[in-house]
Amino acid sequence: MTELNPYAKFLDGRQPEDIMASTPVALSSVFAAIGPEKALIAPAPGKWSAAEIACHLADCEIAFGFRLRQALAEDAPTVQPFDQEKWAETYPGVPAGQALKVFSALRAWNLRLIATALPHAAGRLVIHPERGAMTFQTLVESIAGHDMNHLGQLRKIAAE
Repeated sequence: MTELNPYAKFLDGRQPEDIMASTPVALSSVFAAIGPEKALIAPAPGKWSAAEIACHLADCEIAFGFRLRQALAEDAPTVQPFDQEKWAETYPGVPAGQALKVFSALRAWNLRLIATALPHAAGRLVIHPERGAMTFQTLVESIAGHDMNHLGQLRKIAAE
């Protein structure tokens, strides 16, 4: 069994909903600093480019949104893990701006769901095959930590 929320360390005591709400603006800012040409270049062999990270975030927003909805609609559903590397095979050449538009729209939709679900649904259970029993709140915290993890990677690319 792996760690319940490997992204918790990125929250730094901040409210996950605040992090999630600020992520689209933070992404726009960091991608403005990176620029469209540099966004397509991988920082090292075997690493995703900034644009590929944006694609990953958009895909994850779909997966995370479905998990949140499962948690609300079913009793202790088992969520489906996914192979992010296989999903990433479709990312090369996708402009970061396209992925960011998708991400931002999905994030707004998911934030609306979270705002209506919390706090009453915070303890609703989901089962993650690799992490075990989690709650709706843990899912929200995981999404926010995932945001912070990738924003850190993107800020490093922007600074290089």
